[in-house]
Amino acid sequence: MTKFIFTITLFTMFSVSINGQSIDQRQKHFNTDKQHLAIEGYDPVSYFNGKPLKGKIEWSTTNDGITYRFSSVANKNDFIANPKKYQPAYGGWCAYAMSIKGEKVDVDPLTYKITNGRLLLFYNRFFTNTLESWNEQKSPESELLKKGDQSWEKFIGQSNF
Repeated sequence: MTKFIFTITLFTMFSVSINGQSIDQRQKHFNTDKQHLAIEGYDPVSYFNGKPLKGKIEWSTTNDGITYRFSSVANKNDFIANPKKYQPAYGGWCAYAMSIKGEKVDVDPLTYKITNGRLLLFYNRFFTNTLESWNEQKSPESELLKKGDQSWEKFIGQSNF
């Protein structure tokens, strides 16, 4: 019986998906390091509290194959209760690049914006700050988000990786 329960548990873990993605596909698409750590270890809940903070290893959790760290147990519990609320948009890739070019571009986790309850991260290196570019766009932000959502759907809707 124990072997059966273990088998069912493993099957469930590997069958869990988001938008039809397996954990393996999700790990390939999301902006993480080699250990599948998101946002360079920053606490995703802390952004919504006004200041990004580095998370601690002892307050980590994994959601659909992606590891998140938290600066407090309370933030970890908030995330566990509603991970979709706190996960960065576009898998943690640059919102500007996803919206304008449909590309995955790395980010600076300290360059961010919260829009319509969504955490948007941006590239900010080598004299290029895409948050500034985002804010200077003539298109309404809702249009940028719509284009970004369409581009992101192309990545997560694919099944061959």
